[in-house]
Amino acid sequence: MNVQFIKTNGKPAFAVLPIAEYQALLDQRETLEDLKAFDTALLDDEESIPLEIVKRLMEGENKLKVWRDYRGLTQQQLSDLTGLSQPTIAQMETKRNGTIANLKKLAVALDIDLDDLAY
Repeated sequence: MNVQFIKTNGKPAFAVLPIAEYQALLDQRETLEDLKAFDTALLDDEESIPLEIVKRLMEGENKLKVWRDYRGLTQQQLSDLTGLSQPTIAQMETKRNGTIANLKKLAVALDIDLDDLAY
């Protein structure tokens, strides 16, 4: 590393280094921060969502269908858990958004936040 030190009162006060080396240090710091965030997330009790599910959501696939599939539920099983009819769930997965009340029931049954289903 090619570093020049500037002293004040005989003690190093500033370090001057080439911009490429400075950028490399910034990149290393960002990597370390990412690793720290990853380690922290592993220690939390929050659920990890598989990349495949994240991709499906980001590609605009119906959120209800993605979450239902992820939880391994059929439309009928979700119907039984929520009290909503299976045809209502099918329509929400293909044609229309549901009411807030219905979305809340579905979010509880799927163990997700309401925001995860909001359109």
